Amino acid sequence: MRIGIVGTRGIPNYYGGYEQFAEYFSQYMVSRGHDITVYSSSLHTFQENQYKGVELIHCYDPEDKLGTFGQFIYDFNCILNSRKQNFDLILQLGYTSSSIWGWLLPKKAVIVSNMDGLEWKRSKYNAAVRYFLRFAEYLAVITSEYFIADSKGIQSYLKEKYKIDSEYIAYGVHSNQQFDSKIYDDLGLENKKYNMLIARMEPENNIETILDGVVISGINEPFIVVGNASNRFGQKMQKKFGKFDHIKFIGPVYDLPSLNFMRNHARLYFHGHSVGGTNPSLLEAMASKACICAHDNKFNRSILEEDGFYFKNAKEITELLQSKETGNCKQMSERNYERVVKYFSWNKINSAYEAFLESCIRS
Repeated sequence: MRIGIVGTRGIPNYYGGYEQFAEYFSQYMVSRGHDITVYSSSLHTFQENQYKGVELIHCYDPEDKLGTFGQFIYDFNCILNSRKQNFDLILQLGYTSSSIWGWLLPKKAVIVSNMDGLEWKRSKYNAAVRYFLRFAEYLAVITSEYFIADSKGIQSYLKEKYKIDSEYIAYGVHSNQQFDSKIYDDLGLENKKYNMLIARMEPENNIETILDGVVISGINEPFIVVGNASNRFGQKMQKKFGKFDHIKFIGPVYDLPSLNFMRNHARLYFHGHSVGGTNPSLLEAMASKACICAHDNKFNRSILEEDGFYFKNAKEITELLQSKETGNCKQMSERNYERVVKYFSWNKINSAYEAFLESCIRS
């Protein structure tokens, strides 16, 4: 197959989940003999034309000058270029800033869209933006031929809302995790004597709820916050909680072995994500055998099932921190790891994508 992947900032991954998926999946497909092109931003630090056998096309991205609006121009440029490439199939990851250009997608290529995680529910957006995102979702539906949902919740939503079928393929994770203690050592942490969270600084990730519960609990063991706090919400969180010495904002960490080590050695790992499908950081925490406390919603429960502790508010965070029950979750952690190996390994996910995309072309 000759496939183009649009909707990411590019590879190697320096940004998020879709970029990580594009990096792993494109390399897998090259190893299987397919011809894969990943579209990449002109702002990406890696500007070569090829990465580990994957072809890269860099398109002009004015996000540094125009902010969020620049993403729309970048996606427009990617889609225009795709019309010149004679792809058999275009895999579109998300729709937020690309689906308004869906009518420009090449007619000869099969269009397959991963439908993301109900972007219009994100509380950081005002009413007008949420309305636009609902419209963008609709446009993605009418300009795509086939659909992928990375959670069963999203799959059910698409069936109920748009009466369309989608292929459920979750996100993936490496089950044979690597571990590195460097950041753990630099921070002077001790095994099972600190708690942590990893998240983008956005309201729907329940960071404020978690940290409110930390403060109310009166427990002064270190609480590590990993994430880029340079945006407005992140600055608000630092201003509110920075005065507490045990709450430490350490910024973004992209070194996965270091994150794995920190998750594995934390007493409790908090996962506050409440919007979206299968979240990569949750799977990574499971693969790291972390003791997971997750926001109580259908997305997280569908992955963790009974092998996690759940919270909805700051009071429940406090109870988890103070509970002796959370001190013994070895069996839960082992079952989570087994679940990752069985259902979410990258080999399984990549193979499922390959089979589905081949079926789309044959149809």
